[in-house]
Amino acid sequence: MSDRRRVGLCGLGQMGIEIARRLAASYDVIASDPSAERRDLAAQIAGITVIASLDDLDGVDVVVLSLPTPAISRSCCGQLSGLLPAGGLVIETSTVLPDDTRACAGILAQQGIRFIEAAVLSGVQQMAGGAATLLVGGDEPDVADAREVLEAIAPRIETYGAVGTGMAAKVVNNGVAHAVMVVLIEAFAMAKAQGIDLAQLAAIFARPDGGLIRPLTHRVMERVATGDFEGGMPMDAARKDSTLALALGQASGVPLFATQAAQSVYDLALAQGLDRSDYSAIATLWEDWSQLSLRFDAVNAKEDHR
Repeated sequence: MSDRRRVGLCGLGQMGIEIARRLAASYDVIASDPSAERRDLAAQIAGITVIASLDDLDGVDVVVLSLPTPAISRSCCGQLSGLLPAGGLVIETSTVLPDDTRACAGILAQQGIRFIEAAVLSGVQQMAGGAATLLVGGDEPDVADAREVLEAIAPRIETYGAVGTGMAAKVVNNGVAHAVMVVLIEAFAMAKAQGIDLAQLAAIFARPDGGLIRPLTHRVMERVATGDFEGGMPMDAARKDSTLALALGQASGVPLFATQAAQSVYDLALAQGLDRSDYSAIATLWEDWSQLSLRFDAVNAKEDHR
């Protein structure tokens, strides 16, 4: 081993090994994984020393987690609480729930060990290419102390607040991505059945005024953010268009699951007397249900939360 600072890493899966590779450019990495195959793969990377057990962790006060399940993260933090020195730091990059990160922080705090989360927004390819983004939650002094390690992992660091907030942002983002994926496949299946060039349809969705981008940039960022539901496309017209999409799916022999579920929301909105409000007024349903305001300062929202 060299005189460089040592950083521990738990988990050498697809993402973990790329994190290890990134860290190894700046640190001596002590990496652990239950799989001998993954350990052998990591051992071939310069700057990485693999260990079969966390009990062999030595000379490390910062450990990065990249693990497959919340239960494994909690178990790993339990082990680390008896291994790291007081004042040590654990950085959770695994995708878990905010309650899991808060639980891990509590476990470690009993031994004076600090904890932050740095959820990886990007995919494995972005991590490997040095273009990943980390969504960070934790106490400001701990985040500041971890800054160099975080920047060794990814060039873009966005801070959100206390432990739990960065992970919540990641989970919400993933939920949107996976739901949108279903909607897009339904749309492409309908288009294909109707003889539409799928490349042309993709180009429509990518346009600023297309059905994928405009709901965010106009309906959410301009209308929901300010509570302005006057004018615009009325709710009853949006429901009519949704009904037409369902009819087209039926005529095309294409099952529509997400689109059918969305139609129910417009039915509820009309029942609440929102027929002449802009269809972004469906936001008021969730405000009533959750007793939360969805208004926010979109104009001055920072592009980068560094």
